[in-house]
Amino acid sequence: MPRPSRRSRTLRRIYVKTPKQTKLVYAKRKHNKAHCAKCGKVLPGVATASPYKLSKLSKTEKRPERPYAGVLCSSCTRKTIKSKIE
Repeated sequence: MPRPSRRSRTLRRIYVKTPKQTKLVYAKRKHNKAHCAKCGKVLPGVATASPYKLSKLSKTEKRPERPYAGVLCSSCTRKTIKSKIE
């Protein structure tokens, strides 16, 4: 039986084949990438990490410096700004 800290489903279970036996390895899950709120496209320039690691990054490393950064992709941002001007 795994130790109590490994029983949580927050850790991925990976079966690794070794010459003698198949071992069960526990690994942290990958964090999801940020997506655009309108079109759902993956946002470039937005960091993907755990909240703990993100808190150690500077503001400019977390997201680009422009309006709607980290929420909308550049094309959707352009469309939104143009529609607000008109």
